[in-house]
Amino acid sequence: MEYRGITAMVTGASKGIGRAYAHELARRGANLILVARSPDALARVADEIRAAYGVSAEPLAADLSSTDGPDRVARELAARGLTVDLLVNNAGAGSVGPFLDRPYEPQRRAVDLNIHGLMALTYQLGAQMVARGSGGIINVASTAAFQPLPYQAGYAATKAFVLSFTEAFAQEMRGTGVRVMVAHPGATETGFFDGTTAVMDPRATDSPERVAAKTLNDFARGRLNSYPGRPFNRAQTLAARLMPRAAVARLTFGLNRHLGFHTVQDA
Repeated sequence: MEYRGITAMVTGASKGIGRAYAHELARRGANLILVARSPDALARVADEIRAAYGVSAEPLAADLSSTDGPDRVARELAARGLTVDLLVNNAGAGSVGPFLDRPYEPQRRAVDLNIHGLMALTYQLGAQMVARGSGGIINVASTAAFQPLPYQAGYAATKAFVLSFTEAFAQEMRGTGVRVMVAHPGATETGFFDGTTAVMDPRATDSPERVAAKTLNDFARGRLNSYPGRPFNRAQTLAARLMPRAAVARLTFGLNRHLGFHTVQDA
């Protein structure tokens, strides 16, 4: 896929991997529509992109975890006369710590964002792409999608949904001119655990810039699944698929306890 001259919409674009996707797409010549909750943060990213790459960058503030968030995005796109050639469903959130010990409401909102927000935009913009006979969708899952993760139970479950949904939807899109891919970053330097006592080991994390570049390379090559981190991440997903599910759950339980996720508190 050629990125130059297309219009790409990136959700969760105000920071982390989403911001990196926006910068990498702009570097390759795409015009951007940037979606996230914070208008001020989006405006800063849009200014960065215009100044650095000379492409257009439209901020569009919306909360995709809310019931009407995706509809608001669709209405705003129509009002501005914007057509999306590539949708990057990157926005995501998750809780770390024992399920019953963490507040429920943020966990519910994460499910709504990771699943409803992604599905709704895929449905609305995907239908428009099929009608035009062209377009692309990248749904960002995680290496967490391939196994249950005690102490990240809800987050891993939502990413398993994204993986299954995207692989199935991609097959439905065969022959329509619309290509669909699911990306599986591993641990990435994004501030995912900000606000909690949990930390990532910097020796095992990838940079958002590396993840973004490798994802877009894989999409351009026509792949269904992208593993844009270090090779070890993909090897872990293969092992999880070969081992008995109960054994995998016990293994990830022990690993996340070793990382201290069972005693996570708000910072």
